[in-house]
Formats: sequence, C-alpha cells, structure tokens
Amino acid sequence: MTKDQGEAESLVFVVDDDASVRQALTSLLQSVALRVEAFGSAVDFLKRGRVGNGVAAACLILDVRLPGVSGLDFQAELARADMHLPIIFITGYGDIPMTVRAMKAGAVEFLTKPFREQIFSMRFSSRCNVIVTVASGKVRSSRRVLVLKH
Repeated sequence: MTKDQGEAESLVFVVDDDASVRQALTSLLQSVALRVEAFGSAVDFLKRGRVGNGVAAACLILDVRLPGVSGLDFQAELARADMHLPIIFITGYGDIPMTVRAMKAGAVEFLTKPFREQIFSMRFSSRCNVIVTVASGKVRSSRRVLVLKH
C-alpha cells in the first residue's frame, strides 16, 4: 500500500541534546526514506504538539541525559499525558538500574553510545514496526517495509 492509497506517513522523533547525534540519526533514518523530526530537549519536543492526521509516529529515539527533564522522567511524563509510542533509549552513561527502569516503564530498546549503524538499524526496525531489508534496485518505502538500495 502506498501513501496515495491511504496509508499514513511514518515519522520518527529524535530527542538528544548532542547536535552531532541528532544529525547522524536523522541522516541514517532519512537514508531509508523515513521522515524525521529532531529536537534538542524534551521541552522542544513538547512544543511541537501532537502528530496530525495522515502521519503515524513510528518511534521516539530518546537520550537519557537531557537538559531540564531527563529522558527517563520524560518517558513517565509522556505516559501520564497518554502519548504512547515505542521509545528507544540511547545513552553514553547507561547502567543496569537505568536500563531496568526504562524497560519496566515500556521502552522497547536501550542502546549505549556509541553504537554501530548496523546494530541501530536492526534494533530500530525490529522494535518500531518498521522492517528494513536490503535489496538491489530502487528504494521503496511504506509504513511497515523499507527496501534499501545496495
């Protein structure tokens, strides 16, 4: 099904205070034809407002250490506001209690920086209802399946 046939466009949110991480993740996700919106803080993300019609929020990639409110506290705030979407946590400072807290609160993945693009892509596709496969030929995308060009 294509977007013209009524399927919603996939949107991935990235919230990280490190501009280089935001840019790297944005470039990686855009390379597989996903729409990405990146924010430097939880406050900036909240200013955006809810996702509109015709757009399916596929995933939130969320740093643990953010200015103001931490990623873990922000996860709880989103749940209280009834904003439920798959969350992949990323951090350079992870530990077991932090990982357990995130996963018990509903995170779908917890990755420690730095991570390889291949590992991120595998985890992202399996956790955020977007399948990434590699094939020769033209790049095609839909809400559920992405085909990458060799």
